[in-house]
Amino acid sequence: MQKLKHLILFLIMISPGLALAQSKKTFTISGTIKDNASGETLPGATVSFLELPGKGVTTNAYGFYSIAIAEGEYTMLTSYTGYFTDTLKLRLTKNILTNVSLKTSSGQLGEVKIRSTSSRSNNILTSPAGVQMLSIKDIANVPVLLGEKDILKTIQLLPGIVSAGDGNSGFFVRGGSADQNLILLDEATVYNPSHVLGFFSVFNSDAIKDISIYKGGMPANYGGRLSSVEDIRMNDGNNQKFGASGGIGLIASRFTAQGPLWDHRGSFIVSARRSYADLFTGMSSDTTIKHSKIYFYDVNLKSNYQIDDNNRLFLSGYFGKDVMNFKHDEGLDYGNATGTLRWNHIFNAKLFSNTSLIYSNYTYNVNFDDNTDVIKVSSAITDYHLKQNFNYYLNTANKLNFGFESTYHITQPGAAVSAASSNFNNISLQKKHSLESALYLSNEWNASDQLKITYGVRLSELVVLGPGHFYTYDKDGNKTDSTDYARGKIVKSYFTPEPRFAASYQLNNNSSVKLSYDRNVQNIHLLSNSPFISATIIYLPSSNNIKPEIADQASLGYYHTFRENGYEFSSEIYYKNLQNQIDYRNGANLAGNEYVEADLLYGSGRAYGWETYIKKKSGKFTGWLSYTLSRTERKIPGINNGHYYPATQDQTNHLSLVGMYQAGKKWTFSANFVYNTGNAVTWPSEKFAVDGATVYYYGGRNSSRLPAYNRLDIGATLLAKKTAKYESSWDFSIYNVYGQSNPSDIIFRNDPKNANKTQAVQTTFFKMVPSVTYNFKF
Repeated sequence: MQKLKHLILFLIMISPGLALAQSKKTFTISGTIKDNASGETLPGATVSFLELPGKGVTTNAYGFYSIAIAEGEYTMLTSYTGYFTDTLKLRLTKNILTNVSLKTSSGQLGEVKIRSTSSRSNNILTSPAGVQMLSIKDIANVPVLLGEKDILKTIQLLPGIVSAGDGNSGFFVRGGSADQNLILLDEATVYNPSHVLGFFSVFNSDAIKDISIYKGGMPANYGGRLSSVEDIRMNDGNNQKFGASGGIGLIASRFTAQGPLWDHRGSFIVSARRSYADLFTGMSSDTTIKHSKIYFYDVNLKSNYQIDDNNRLFLSGYFGKDVMNFKHDEGLDYGNATGTLRWNHIFNAKLFSNTSLIYSNYTYNVNFDDNTDVIKVSSAITDYHLKQNFNYYLNTANKLNFGFESTYHITQPGAAVSAASSNFNNISLQKKHSLESALYLSNEWNASDQLKITYGVRLSELVVLGPGHFYTYDKDGNKTDSTDYARGKIVKSYFTPEPRFAASYQLNNNSSVKLSYDRNVQNIHLLSNSPFISATIIYLPSSNNIKPEIADQASLGYYHTFRENGYEFSSEIYYKNLQNQIDYRNGANLAGNEYVEADLLYGSGRAYGWETYIKKKSGKFTGWLSYTLSRTERKIPGINNGHYYPATQDQTNHLSLVGMYQAGKKWTFSANFVYNTGNAVTWPSEKFAVDGATVYYYGGRNSSRLPAYNRLDIGATLLAKKTAKYESSWDFSIYNVYGQSNPSDIIFRNDPKNANKTQAVQTTFFKMVPSVTYNFKF
């Protein structure tokens, strides 16, 4: 806490806006903004005043706002996308608590937002560069694979965010790898955000309330990953009335129930989803298929209780699992479990506190049965996390955000256990223990009506802890030393300051320029031969050999709205410098290897690009176009003779075109087209025959590319029935309409007819895939 006090004093001294004396007596207006029908709080709602143009504030993640203005008479305006603006006359002679309930203007409740610290009505007013917004209407109508509305796949249609593969929910942001994205669900880290090896995300859109996406200009309260943050909040539940909704699709069905608790002082929501491919495999006459189990499920649970006007408790959890077993128990299963207990406390009209206790766990198990040995191979990562955050609304021009967090990581890189009758010797790699902590402080400073600045710092530290046996390796991967450490003993510690800065300058009512700089540190590292996060993942913390990954990113952008804010345009450039990046020696063995750190290589990297985006927001026809031109490279001694080479996720060009058309009251039609340069891959350049076997020679790392990717999807939604108590609709879609054979992988083998020739064999997962889903709500 002493460090935090020093940070606050330092921030006060360097900020001119904090030291300004008030020439007129001021008072504070504060409160919470909610949905009138459900009681859901509205993060990002805007509070402004008719008499003070350019002055206003947005609610925090829990719908709380606070603003200090001079005494007098005002007209307070409260607004939020999809809701009627509330107007309230005030005479300000003392501090006032004003809670506001907004009425929806569309009749659609539980709206989901995808946002990046941006204004709900205008993308030119916010500080950080790298801003896009999507409404739930956009998400609901975008056609996706097998009709499952998928937030993670929808954001892949935005500039700077590209897919990890055909139909895959994994993604890369501004050249970062898949594990460099911090994905949070009610503040709990979700390590594997996908079902069915990546084809569906674990996020049931019926349970989601709000999503914030940061590609750059990261606020100081976020840390631990290099490329992006996806902060996902679950719905709190309707505290006014009971209700239910759901859907029945070709692959999975879902159901959600919510309602009030404790005489409307609280609420609950339960949302569940399950696939049912296993119901059909059981009907097969083939015994192998008949005894197969292939399914996934996820369950979201949340409740809250309003103790009094100043205190509110939240308890939420997520449980999901995938099972893919063949021949009885042979196969794999994996899943996430998270839990969050939060306490909101309002100390006074200016100081808001959120205290969170968080649990996160990811495990996977692979079962082998060769009729002699039955072996179970497993891996896991578990987090215990405490976070304390404060919002202090100092005055009209300054808002402080400060706090601390600490996470205890336990990783199990691998274990193999056999049945009692087996001849196999059990293997268990030692668990890794580490404590990751941070202090952070930032200030949102409205320097003038045109200039808005956010600046701050995050001080992060990772402490590597015993017990364990720790090895030291030379540059060639040879073991040079080993040391035993007892439980709780410090093996190594890393301390890294992370400065953050973002600014926007409004040129006129329709245009602004923005710039940002941020440093991010990552201490949890994914080891995988796959370019995306697959089921069999191995996480390791920084150690005596693995240093923290560091990224410094700067971005500059121009933003413009036109035709009465009906269109948005942005163009942005960025450059990212990367330190301590990890790659693998040729022939590296990652699974079940006690000395896996000997197979790791370390170096630098860089990513840079240009993003452009235009969106039509109003009218019967809406949609957007995004284009990204980028480059992502690594430079690691021991690979490619020490020269730069393309990273696996490098995609030079990425184009997305999305359109939606409202045809009357019943029908909505949509389509999206995607094109991108193929990922960088390493293919053999020559082959030799050695003792009758073919041996391939590989050239430069990632010196080849998969063919370019392109796909067109179409969709239609029919509103079948809508009354005051019941609503039903049908979703129809076709994924990859013209059946493009986009390669997921290409392998090389000898031609069976002529061993002197080589065949390139392409694997394609999805050609034309139709789907239909029935949705209901009552």
